[in-house]
Amino acid sequence: MKKIEMVDLKSQYQKIKSDVDFEMQKVIDSAAFVKGAKVVEFQQNLEKYLGVKHVIPVGNGTDALQIALMALGLKPGDEVITPTFTFIATAEVVALLGLTPVVVDVDKDTFNISIDSIKKAITSKTKAIVPVHLFGQNANMEEILKIARDNNLYVVEDACQSMGSYYIFKDGKKVSSGCMGNIGCTSFFPSKNLGCYGDGGALFTNDDELAAKIKVIANHGMEVRYYHDRVGVNSRLDSLQAAILDVNVGLPGVDEIE
Repeated sequence: MKKIEMVDLKSQYQKIKSDVDFEMQKVIDSAAFVKGAKVVEFQQNLEKYLGVKHVIPVGNGTDALQIALMALGLKPGDEVITPTFTFIATAEVVALLGLTPVVVDVDKDTFNISIDSIKKAITSKTKAIVPVHLFGQNANMEEILKIARDNNLYVVEDACQSMGSYYIFKDGKKVSSGCMGNIGCTSFFPSKNLGCYGDGGALFTNDDELAAKIKVIANHGMEVRYYHDRVGVNSRLDSLQAAILDVNVGLPGVDEIE
C-alpha cells in the first residue's frame, strides 16, 4: 500500500520531470544563473496567467511582504492590521520595519480575516490591511477594499496559499488572488500551490509607480548600477527556480477560465 503524503513533491516532479530537466539544463548551459532571461520569461508568463500588469520576482514570500510595506513608505508606529490565524511572517515583517502589528480575529467559517474585526481595529494610526487568503479561499475583498477606500488605507494581499484562485465581485468581475489590493505577495516555497525547488517569491501590482519602487527596493535600492537612491534589500529569484516555476505556469489565465 502506497503511503499518501500530504505534500507529495516526488510524485509531482515525476509528472513533469522531462520538462523541468530540459528547462533546468538550458539555464545551466547558458550559465545565466542570476537575473537571466528565464526570470524575465517566467515573470511575463505569470503576468499573463494572473492578468496583472506587474510581477516582480524576489527571493521568498517573507521578503515579498517586507518589500511591499517598504514600498508604501510607512513610518515607525504606523499600524498594520493582520489576522491572528496566519504564519508568523505576516506580522513579523511589520515588526521588523518598526511598524505596529494589530492582530484581529478571523471568520469562523473560512478562517480568513473578519470584516467586523477590521472595522473595530481601525484607529488614526492605521495605514494598511494585510488580508491573508487561506486554503485557496480569498478573503472578503469586496468589503476589505471598501473599508480601505473609506479610511484611506493600503491593502497588501498575502496570497501565499491562494495562487491560481480568483475572486468574483458583485458586478461579475473576476480577479486573480493577490491582484486586487495595492500589492499582492506570494511564496514559491516547494509546498505552495505554485512551488519551486527551493526558496522564491513575488509581488504583484497594477500600479506603475509602486512597481518601480518595488524593483528598486529589491535591488539594494538601486536603479542605476552603483547609485543607491533609497535603502533596499537584496532579494531575487534565481534562474533555475524560474525555469522550474515556468513549467508550471503553462496553464489558462484568469481571463480564460469559464
